[in-house]
Amino acid sequence: MNYSVDVCIVGAGPGGALLAYLLAKKNVSVLLLEQHPTVGKAFRGEHLNEEGEAILKQYGLLEKIEKLGLLRMEKLEYWHDGKPFKTILPDPQVGHLGIHVPQINLLTILLEAAEAYPSYISMMNTKVVELLKDESGHFNGVRALKDGEEIVIASQLIIGADGRYSTVRKKAEIDVTIRKHGFDLLWARIPAPDNWEPSIRMALIGDKQLSLFTQAKGFIQIGWNIEEGSFPQLRKQPFTPFIDQLIDAFPELEETVRNSIQSWKDFVLLDVFSSTSESWGKNGVALIGDAVHTMTPTGAFGLNSSLKDAEFLATLINKNYISQLDNMDCANQRKIEVEKLQAIQIEKEQTFASNFVVVV
Repeated sequence: MNYSVDVCIVGAGPGGALLAYLLAKKNVSVLLLEQHPTVGKAFRGEHLNEEGEAILKQYGLLEKIEKLGLLRMEKLEYWHDGKPFKTILPDPQVGHLGIHVPQINLLTILLEAAEAYPSYISMMNTKVVELLKDESGHFNGVRALKDGEEIVIASQLIIGADGRYSTVRKKAEIDVTIRKHGFDLLWARIPAPDNWEPSIRMALIGDKQLSLFTQAKGFIQIGWNIEEGSFPQLRKQPFTPFIDQLIDAFPELEETVRNSIQSWKDFVLLDVFSSTSESWGKNGVALIGDAVHTMTPTGAFGLNSSLKDAEFLATLINKNYISQLDNMDCANQRKIEVEKLQAIQIEKEQTFASNFVVVV
């Protein structure tokens, strides 16, 4: 089956979904492709900062998301020997230190907003297998498999919003520079005890960061830094001494931790790296979000940067001039800001232990 649209967006994460909505709103015909059968995959960036919050508010989306569920963080605590020793409260004018938004809630509202426009189409369970070119080498469409059946989509512009392992970036042969950060991350999710306050809590285990992020609907997400590449060896060791460190750091979590984390299989491993691409697109292809600048989890910048990329790129796309999009406009405006954020991430990672010098 063949389709023809102005813009084909690959990847229905927050950046791709927001961009699809903003373009459809401008009467740009857009087809959004997602390789998974459903949206809202687990253990993705789910924390909004002030910038991401402002974007969603601007388009009247945050209030709708809040009806589905979100949670504002009321404080940041640093813990040592099972007790908090330093607390940071939000600026009263901001009112929070971040907002947890379950990705399924965010994507549900973004996709519903896009579906209100006849110029929008979405396809789940659709995997891009080839980027198509015209005789001049300009990319002008994709070949994909939807539910195993081949489809061809002609488009004036292809957007790669398909994450850190972007197929679009690879198929367009856009170079990427990978930076390792010396650690990987173990994720786990546990039920929050009764009366647990919406907060972010930090501890130092050895020289590695352990973080707790309160989530909407009564959960806590655990993010535990481990030595880069160490998990295969770590999981051969006894599990109990490892998890005892978590309980020692946050004693009130003992019951829920013992009930919810009973083996290494209860953790999800994230291979941590950041990346940059000198080119944000070429010849009819543009990249946004992790596809062009992968962030580490530090500081929760990834989701918000993706939303900002999408919003800015939408301002550059006009229905009458899609094929003339200059990717340098987006890159020049956003690249400097992204570089600053990635530098902040490195600084936070390298100086995390200094938050605990007063008690060590």
